[in-house]
Amino acid sequence: MGQKNKEWPQIFAIVVACIPGLSSALLFSWPSPFILVLIQDKENYDITEDEANLLPVLLPIGIIFSAIFFFKIHDLIGRKYTLLLISIPQALFWIITMFSRNIYAFYVARLICGVADAMMYAALPIYIGEISTPKVRGTWGTGQTFSFNAGFLIINIIGNYFTIKETAYICLTLPVLFILIFIWMPETPYYYAMKGQDEKAKASLKWLLRKDNVESDFLQLKSDVQRQISETGTWRDLFTIKSNRKALLCCIFMRIAQAMAGISTFETYVQFIFDKSGSMSVSPQMSSIYFSGFLWLVMTIITFTLNSFGRRTSMMVSCLGCSMLLLCEAIYFYINEFKPDVNLRSIQWFPLAVLIVYVIFYSVGLGLLPSLMSGELFSVSIKGKGLSITNISMGIFIAVGTFTFKSLNSTIGLYAPFVVFAVCTFISFILAFFLMPETKGKTLEEIQQDLKGNVKK
Repeated sequence: MGQKNKEWPQIFAIVVACIPGLSSALLFSWPSPFILVLIQDKENYDITEDEANLLPVLLPIGIIFSAIFFFKIHDLIGRKYTLLLISIPQALFWIITMFSRNIYAFYVARLICGVADAMMYAALPIYIGEISTPKVRGTWGTGQTFSFNAGFLIINIIGNYFTIKETAYICLTLPVLFILIFIWMPETPYYYAMKGQDEKAKASLKWLLRKDNVESDFLQLKSDVQRQISETGTWRDLFTIKSNRKALLCCIFMRIAQAMAGISTFETYVQFIFDKSGSMSVSPQMSSIYFSGFLWLVMTIITFTLNSFGRRTSMMVSCLGCSMLLLCEAIYFYINEFKPDVNLRSIQWFPLAVLIVYVIFYSVGLGLLPSLMSGELFSVSIKGKGLSITNISMGIFIAVGTFTFKSLNSTIGLYAPFVVFAVCTFISFILAFFLMPETKGKTLEEIQQDLKGNVKK
């Protein structure tokens, strides 16, 4: 009696733990509806277009310069309390925007967002990976991405109906709500096992599995953790030990592939893109809501089917499909800008339609796998350092993608960044075959053994 694992406690803990991911999306996508407000509302803000256009870049810069300081925090205070700590910088952003009137206050707020994201990307994948069984992780481990896309949809809706100050009051409730609920969630049994707190590890397992007798689960967990922490975990080991190097290459590759597929740029400039498409039938504001809503819907559906497909295959299909669709978008914008004799009025729906199909392919792999697998691939002894380097790479290439879009659009044309994103994503399609291991249905220890080449026949 009571010996069969129950999955709902793990699922509930994951859902609650992903609330900072929802807040992160609201913060990341905030410039999409509000850059135009800052520029046009001269009664409350004296901000130029050039000043406002720096806002999307500052968040990834905040990630780059703060990620290196948080590689150890989840080992020092625990995964749970690191996630709780994220609520402070996230809440600070909304408080600052309530009262800010000059651009420099908004700059500081965006940098603070980067600090929050650096902490979240360092702790959330680890927390999800360490509290869930392979089956639950395969389906619900993508919760971070799911919550991020939900936030992208919400901010585009809120931005059409509320002011900057009103939005801040509404969104400030999320960090507060997270603290009130998540304080009751368990710390990961992995963390307790690392610290030699065996009874607390057993209590955590009992809560997560809803089992009375977790002795066998605990002994297996402790054996796995002891083996992993017995390995050295220096910065040098991250590059010289084969399994660590393979994990790092894979995680960096996935984050770069994700950023250079253009999604971060689309989430920030989506209304601008649809405005440039010249569509008169659907407003840029409504187009952005359709785009973000479809992204959230598709990601939700695919989340529950991801376990049916292999990780590598999903990534390759995703990259190839996105590459072809981005190229189609580039061709449309090239004709629209440089071939005035060609009448595109009858297909003004084309940019929105292509981006909606792009969402389907993006969701299959690029959207879900980077967050999921970053919590799977690293050994306990090296996780913090590995995720720190991965997150710095992510911040750099989100900034690169944003700069690429902004500079190529202004100097060459809107089609140019789409060509760059298409080429980069096609290269990712090829690299995925060589750099991505298969982790579907495997425990964290089995993944480590596979990376070391100790595959059981």
